[in-house]
Amino acid sequence: MGKRPQARYVCQNCGAVWPKWSGRCDACGEWNTLVEEAADARSASVRPAATGGTGRAAGRIGFVGLEGAAEPPPRIGTGIAELDRVLGGGLVPASVVLVGGDPGIGKSTLMLQAAAAMAAAGRRVLYISGEEAVDQLRMRGRRLDLKAPGLELAAAINVVDIAQTLEAERDIALVVIDSIQTMWLETVESAPGSVSQVRSAGFELIRLAKSRGFGLILVGHVTKEGAIAGPRVLEHMVDAVLYFEGDRGHQFRILRAAKNRFGATDEIGVFAMTDRGLSEVPNPSALFLAERRGNIAGSAVFAGLEGTRPVLLEVQALLAPNTGSSPRRAVVGWDAARLAMLLAVLETRCGLRLSGSDVYLNVAGGLRVSEPAADLAVAAALASAATNQPTSAGSVYFGEVGLSGEVRQVSQAEARLKEAQKLGFEHVFLPRRVARGRNRLVAPDGVRLEEIGHLSDLTASFSDTPAADG
Repeated sequence: MGKRPQARYVCQNCGAVWPKWSGRCDACGEWNTLVEEAADARSASVRPAATGGTGRAAGRIGFVGLEGAAEPPPRIGTGIAELDRVLGGGLVPASVVLVGGDPGIGKSTLMLQAAAAMAAAGRRVLYISGEEAVDQLRMRGRRLDLKAPGLELAAAINVVDIAQTLEAERDIALVVIDSIQTMWLETVESAPGSVSQVRSAGFELIRLAKSRGFGLILVGHVTKEGAIAGPRVLEHMVDAVLYFEGDRGHQFRILRAAKNRFGATDEIGVFAMTDRGLSEVPNPSALFLAERRGNIAGSAVFAGLEGTRPVLLEVQALLAPNTGSSPRRAVVGWDAARLAMLLAVLETRCGLRLSGSDVYLNVAGGLRVSEPAADLAVAAALASAATNQPTSAGSVYFGEVGLSGEVRQVSQAEARLKEAQKLGFEHVFLPRRVARGRNRLVAPDGVRLEEIGHLSDLTASFSDTPAADG
């Protein structure tokens, strides 16, 4: 009579394993996430090869030196330029990409569009759905007006059946699994979507992609905190992790790489949700500024940088009188701690009285800004709101602000200036240049540069005389 497998308790949030149940996972601090799962008896049977316990002949691995030729990996275009940009130039064969995002954000739509585009280009693409029937996928394809007769669809959740099918197929360029949380491995005694199932199913599919040489895209659900559901170890197993961000109330969708073994992690792809699916936005700046009104106090345009792409965004600030003892600070699209620091600098170094007002800050368009270069634009919006004087409609701001009020240099100023010139802005406020001679920054035609050495130079340009909103 076989020995009963010892039970263990696995956290469904972080994947930590515990010998007994408790209400709270000590690893991640989440409550009611420990689920009993049977321990895999096969893991205990693995012994060092020297003992012969695995039944496999002992072997040796070879080592090579650091020097040597290393060609860049080949790329396969997905047919969607914004997706290729985030991937680093296209899909690398035998690579595995994990795509996560909120429910209804457009993950399946984007993957179906990419699969159809690659199939239309003559490559063999297999789309396996565990959430929708084949007829539902066809209905979505008709709604999106996709023309890809060569795209092969299937509805399955059994990983063994999927693996046997893929082993027998040839010339596969891409396999899409939608989603990894629906995959089921019968050797694992837990429900689909659990940590053990996601980890085991992901390992089998990744092993197959590496051995057969086809690209693999796994669609993943996210938790309420925004992380991909299941164990974080799945993120370490794949080659790239992409997050599809955006508010369903906005038409904009941002595809951002959190990990990429074959490219940069600071690139973004911008999409707009339409009745025909997701459309690419090659010029995000014009889209983000499309609804901007001039002559409004508390608004400033920031020349930002997302990866290698310059993006112009509108920063909006609103100050409201506060009658209580604790003024409110509400931020959307920026770091709340950095706003608190900037408010302290404006009040201490520049003499603006902001401590008695509620402060609301918003980056219009739904994009989240993380680079310090936005400090100067935020300061301009706050100063404009405090004095009720609008910034110039043709002005753009970028620069980092230090605690003493100094404005520091930021990278790639030339790219920011060219983007401002392309959209018709003629006045740019930027940090004071230190380098001269060959490194001197040259303004594009029709653009006037206003150097700011200290934040007080910026706030002095705003009059204390109230002006009516336009």
